[in-house]
Amino acid sequence: MYRIFYHIGLLIIRRLFVLAGLLFLVLAWSCTDDRLPYQNTDLSFEERAKDLVARMTLDEKVAQMAHEAPAIERLGIPKYNWWNECLHGVGRAGLATVFPQAIGMAAMWDEQQMFTIATAISDEARAKHHEFLRKGKRGYYQGLTFWSPNINIFRDPRWGRGMETYGEDPFLTGELAVQFIKGLQGDDPKYLKLVATAKHFVVHSGPEPDRHRFNATPNQRDFIETYASHFRKTVEEAHVFSIMCAYNRLNDEPCCGSLYLNNLLRKEWGFNGYMVSDCGAIQDFYHQDAHHMVGNEEEASVMAVNGGTDLNCGDTYSALVKAVKNGLIKEQDIDRSVQRLMVARLKLGMFDPPALVPFSNIPYSVVHSEQHRLMTLEAARKSMVLLKNDNNLLPLSKNIKSIAVIGPNANNTDVLLGNYNGFSPNLVTPYEGIRARLPQARVRYAQGAPWVEGFPMMQPIDGNFLFTDTSLQSNGLKAEYFDNTSFLGKPVYTGVDRMIDFVWWDKNPQPGVDNDAFSIRWSGFLVPKVSGTYYLGADGFSSYVLYLNEEPIVSRESVHRSEMNYQPVNLEAGKAYKIRMEYRQQQGTYPMARLVWDQPGKDLKAEALELAQKSDVVVLCMGLSPLLEGEEMTVQVPGFDGGDRTDIALPAIQSDLIRAVRALGKPTVLVLLNGGALALKPEGDQLPAILEAWYPGQEGGTAIADVLFGDYNPAGRLPVTFYESVDQLPPFDDYSMEGRTYKYFREKPLFPFGYGLSYTTFAYSALSVPDEAMADRGVEVSVKVTNTGSTDGEEVVQLYLSYPERDQAPLYTLQGFKRVFLKAGETKTISFSLKPEQFGLYHPDYQKVVYPGRVTVSVGGSQPGWAVEGTAGVVEKNINIRGEYACW
Repeated sequence: MYRIFYHIGLLIIRRLFVLAGLLFLVLAWSCTDDRLPYQNTDLSFEERAKDLVARMTLDEKVAQMAHEAPAIERLGIPKYNWWNECLHGVGRAGLATVFPQAIGMAAMWDEQQMFTIATAISDEARAKHHEFLRKGKRGYYQGLTFWSPNINIFRDPRWGRGMETYGEDPFLTGELAVQFIKGLQGDDPKYLKLVATAKHFVVHSGPEPDRHRFNATPNQRDFIETYASHFRKTVEEAHVFSIMCAYNRLNDEPCCGSLYLNNLLRKEWGFNGYMVSDCGAIQDFYHQDAHHMVGNEEEASVMAVNGGTDLNCGDTYSALVKAVKNGLIKEQDIDRSVQRLMVARLKLGMFDPPALVPFSNIPYSVVHSEQHRLMTLEAARKSMVLLKNDNNLLPLSKNIKSIAVIGPNANNTDVLLGNYNGFSPNLVTPYEGIRARLPQARVRYAQGAPWVEGFPMMQPIDGNFLFTDTSLQSNGLKAEYFDNTSFLGKPVYTGVDRMIDFVWWDKNPQPGVDNDAFSIRWSGFLVPKVSGTYYLGADGFSSYVLYLNEEPIVSRESVHRSEMNYQPVNLEAGKAYKIRMEYRQQQGTYPMARLVWDQPGKDLKAEALELAQKSDVVVLCMGLSPLLEGEEMTVQVPGFDGGDRTDIALPAIQSDLIRAVRALGKPTVLVLLNGGALALKPEGDQLPAILEAWYPGQEGGTAIADVLFGDYNPAGRLPVTFYESVDQLPPFDDYSMEGRTYKYFREKPLFPFGYGLSYTTFAYSALSVPDEAMADRGVEVSVKVTNTGSTDGEEVVQLYLSYPERDQAPLYTLQGFKRVFLKAGETKTISFSLKPEQFGLYHPDYQKVVYPGRVTVSVGGSQPGWAVEGTAGVVEKNINIRGEYACW
């Protein structure tokens, strides 16, 4: 026994010595006299940054203002790439938990869940960053400065990037963005966990093809009440440390070179972080096919720096060295920007001992952990919006014997991911989720239709069509793996790959082949079984070239993944075509490679109808795809233009399939996967049940099955208005808010903002609002909510204000929301504290003023004004505002 205690005591003493040693090193770092001021952790970050920048040459300073900042070895500054993404999970950096796309997270209407998600994302980002550092990697998507969230207002459903936003309302957007930013940046009193970036500042929401030359000219009322207020909230309440300026101009000034916007941010709102340009935005200043405001790179760079843009995503700022020497800008202006950038890196702890930085010890095991998988499942469930449920068709019985899951989105993984996404090895499609939920039933799948006529749905080429040589005896392609990016020397590995459908995550493709720098050559023969026009192509990060009969047909060279590349080719059945694909992986990019095609000769509609006829229930999984809508794309097919939509209806080929299936008389549910509002007038009339699932993340299929079969009671709400047709909308390039969004749309929508059904019912009572209040004082509001149904569920309590005595006011304005859970029969009292500025409206002299007079407070489970069957009622009460208060 003595010996046991002796060894335990010895072990404790040893560990105390180790801890003491670590403490000594930390103290030595901060207290050693020969440390330079920028290395002294007792000084403020601003003092350290000023000292550090003072030691740089002009060339070194300017180089630090590019997103690919080189190392300054003599000062101990490692190279750093500022470009990182985490819109709904750590993006483009290999393995990560993939949460629902931003528009889906907005549909949760849940501030706490947003904070929880962002905290999980920042945990994974920190863990991945330090793992990259341990491997000596400092490339794209491996840092701590993240260009998220996108908080532009989704003012028009035609905008392809609207899926990246939190919807059409500035209050909802601002409240969710504040929580997301807080979750990313952390709450340590000294260090930042990550740097979040609110983008794109400002008045930016399409059209995508015109974004490099467009001049937005909103009136001042719309600017203050719609386009700027939520950005202000992220600065004042979330203390966001980075802002990304937009490509477009605002009132003839490029946003990245606007003195007005810089003054607004820094002097009026108190922003003390740094501003980064959107990528390539500074060169737009002088390009003839863009803004063409100045004559060259020097003048563009000077305009941008004077407009407050500290960091250039691009290489235009290299002209600043010459600009200083030519007297176009002072070096002290360069110093100001570089100091802001160095403060950011210091606040992230990049130059300090890891023991001082509380986030440096987050274990890599958090990445794509089971806890985070369950979290994204919960988020996907919460994002589901039940749009229609005639005769309580949903939830479906689990005793169904056979079910057909049909549609282009039924078994497709791209629609789970959205864009700016990470990658998960466990992607659950709707078909897979339903099949897992009904193990005893016959669950079968048919594509039924493409997304849109003329747009191929590319799939990996099956090994049955590939052969290693002219004998056509061995399936697959000859594979040669090189341990360099240029196919030099003898391959490290030579073998046969049956299919080219690789996602290597953080693993090496073969032993001895580093997953950050390698090349692969696949070669052999392609033998189609049907004659016709095929679409043949490739997909992946980094660089690739695909050859057919020694002719290159598609190629790509970029560290960023974008659209899939393909070309139409005419192939004959049974003929052997020589095929070769060469792939090069560059450091800091996500390693993946795919050889893909779309085959002719299938009657998809007939196949689907035959399956539907044999089934008891049909689930139609329709909608759009991030391969059709998104950021500045080359897509040109009916209904789509350059990433945007020209029509908001479902593509005709999908509507035709819906009509044909519905004619069979089977119980049919429509599940939509898409990034924005769809006009569903004919489909809504034909189908008894519609579920909006957005781009739901890695667990989307499981969440859809949970809702369809009653394991989860849906409570998502629309963060955007669903219009009846594009004819109800003003011109896309008109930035006036009149006729747009629930606040200014005066016609009847198909489904209003804030709308969503449940499997239970709710009632509101006992609304408490004071009869009058002073303009400069807050107001307390409370209401009782009762679950009047027989099923437990969540309700999203929504508070709106309206101004019956003011002609220029919005129809309604959301000013409060809370997502609450109530058991069947339970009643809860929900309270809101309204600040004086929440009653404010635009004023030409003071920006925003609380005016005297009558204001109507409306509280309920939906937006007031439109009586929608199946939603909870709205209770209202007037309050008389006394006096006047300039709140902005």
